[in-house]
Amino acid sequence: MNKSSSEIRFITYACGIFFCYFIYGMLQEKITRGNYGNNDKFTCTLSLVLVQCIVNYIFAQILMLSWKHEKDTTRKIYYFSSAVTYLLGMVSSNMALQWINYPTQVVGKAAKPIPVMILGVLLGKKVYPLRKYFFVLLIVMGVVLFMFKDQAKKVTEESQALGIGELLLFLSLTMDGLTGAVQERIKTESSPTAYAMMLNTNWWSSIILSIGVLLTGECFKFVAFVNQYPEVLMYLAAFALMGALGQLFIFFMVSEFGPLPCSVVTTTRKFFTVLASVIIFGNVLIFRQWIGAIFVFSGLFLDIFYSKGKSQPKRVADK
Repeated sequence: MNKSSSEIRFITYACGIFFCYFIYGMLQEKITRGNYGNNDKFTCTLSLVLVQCIVNYIFAQILMLSWKHEKDTTRKIYYFSSAVTYLLGMVSSNMALQWINYPTQVVGKAAKPIPVMILGVLLGKKVYPLRKYFFVLLIVMGVVLFMFKDQAKKVTEESQALGIGELLLFLSLTMDGLTGAVQERIKTESSPTAYAMMLNTNWWSSIILSIGVLLTGECFKFVAFVNQYPEVLMYLAAFALMGALGQLFIFFMVSEFGPLPCSVVTTTRKFFTVLASVIIFGNVLIFRQWIGAIFVFSGLFLDIFYSKGKSQPKRVADK
């Protein structure tokens, strides 16, 4: 019965992540790569992430006030460290969109489970079985194979700035791995609730970013842009709401199942987002993309099968 309940929760969290970040991704591209007025671009990356973090914090605070929870014993330094790496990963990923296209960003971020596993082993002292590495590698290879055509076709003027966007993506992946390692340590030592993790991470993130936008003067640029193009507020509001809901599901996933299953779900979500667009717009898949699809589904189902057979009993035993 516990096993069945755990599987239902996992599926619920995964579906929540899929839906929220499907909308989130489209809004992100609209805000950061859309044209405003006379081909103006929204370049206030720090302000965009700050809006997201503030909404996340308010959302988590409302949830914390609505339900009583046990006192969080997690050391503040862990939340601060998680906030710093989380911010660096998010900001560098958003900044990369100024030099590379969205499909390229998605392909790069598809490799997220790899640094999560590597740094989880190095810093979190967590050991994964070899089969787990193989399943995750299958998913990552499948996403890359599936999206390689879209990436290769889009040879634009942005390729002149080759190197900056890719460097930012590499930094983002490294920070994602560090965030996963810190979250694994938090989960192991104190097992806080998803609400507590979301609240504290976004509290520290909001403080750090507020200092950043003031020191760089970006806050004035952001206000001026919003005054000139008020329609961006509608996109920002929807973007922040979807991000808050999506992050809540992510913290549910991390607090109960750990950062690696969460990164597998978010990586697979990227694949389904592209697959949905293929189905909706009637694009034909080439042979390489079908191979990629087989890799993703194989890795996903093998990982689910393995987790069902091995991980759940372990979790019950730990409790």
